[in-house]
Amino acid sequence: MGRYFRRKLLIYGVTFFIAVTINFAVPRLMPGDPVARMLARNAVSNPESSEALRSYFDNLFGFDVPLWKQYLNYWGALFQGDLGVSIFAFPSTVSSVVLDALPYTLALLLPSILLSWIVGNGLGAMAARNKLLDNTVLPVGYILTAVPYMWLAILLVWAGGVILGWFPVAGGYSFALTPAPTWTFFVDLLHHWFLPFLSLFVVALGGWAIGMRNLVIYELESDYSNYLQALGAPRRLVRRYAFRNAMLPQISGLALQLGVVVGGALVTEAVFAYPGLGSLMLNAIQNQDFFLLQGILLFIVIGVLIFNFLADVVYVLVDPRTRLGLEGGQS
Repeated sequence: MGRYFRRKLLIYGVTFFIAVTINFAVPRLMPGDPVARMLARNAVSNPESSEALRSYFDNLFGFDVPLWKQYLNYWGALFQGDLGVSIFAFPSTVSSVVLDALPYTLALLLPSILLSWIVGNGLGAMAARNKLLDNTVLPVGYILTAVPYMWLAILLVWAGGVILGWFPVAGGYSFALTPAPTWTFFVDLLHHWFLPFLSLFVVALGGWAIGMRNLVIYELESDYSNYLQALGAPRRLVRRYAFRNAMLPQISGLALQLGVVVGGALVTEAVFAYPGLGSLMLNAIQNQDFFLLQGILLFIVIGVLIFNFLADVVYVLVDPRTRLGLEGGQS
C-alpha cells in the first residue's frame, strides 16, 4: 500500500509542477501593462516621475529581467513562501490579501460540497426504493443539474434579495458593522452567507441524487443481489450491501467534481460580491495583478490536489477489495 501512495504522491507532484508553470505563464500572456495601469490609477502624469516610478515598480515586481529568469525567480520565491506583492492592493503582500479572503470561500465550499453530497446520496438511495419519490427526485434532479451556478445565483438575488427582501444581495457582512467575535456579527455573516451557499448546494444536490439513484438500482439488479435474495436474505441486508457498493463511485465522483464546484463558487462570489477568492480574482483580472492572480490560483490548485489525495485515501480505506489488491500486489 505504501508503494501505491508513493506513486500517487509522484503523480500529484508532477501535476503541481505543471499547474504552477501554467499559473505563471497565463497571466503574463494576457494583454496589457499592469505597471502602466497602476500608474494611471494613481494619476502619475509627470513624465520624469512616471519613468522613475516605472523603473522602481519594474524592479520591485521583477519585470526588468527576462521571462525565463522571472520563472526561476518565481519558483525560488515560492519555495520560500513568498508570493510577491499585490499590484491591486499595493503595498499588501499577496499572502495577506488571499488569506483575508480564503475563510469566506471555505465557508461556502465546505458546507455546500459536504451537505450536497450527503443529502443528495440519501435522496438518491431513497428514490431508488420508492417509486413515488423517484418520480419526483429524478426530474427535479435533472433540472437542477442543468442549471448554471451563475444563473441560479442571479435568480436567488432577484427573488430572495430584491423581490422578497429577505436577504442582502451583496457583501459578506453589513458595512455598518465592524468584524468582531459577537453574536450580532455572526448572525449578520450567516444572513449574507445563506444565498451564495444555497446556489452552490442546490445545483450540486441534483447531480448527486441522480448518480446515487442510478447506482443503487444497478446494484439491486446485479447478480449478487439476486443471489442473496434467492438465498432468503432480508431485503434490508441486500439494500445495505447495494448502498455500500454504490457509495464507492460517489467517493471518486466527489474528488472529480471538486474543480467544477470550485469554479462555480468563484462565479457565485462574483455575482453576490461576496468577499472571497472569486471576487478577489475578478479584481486581479481587471487590474492585471499577475501576482495576486497567481496566488489565488495556487491556493486553488493546492486545495484541489489535497482534497483529491484525501479522496484516494478514503477510497482505499473504505473499499476492502482495493486494499486487498494493493496488499496482494506488494507481497
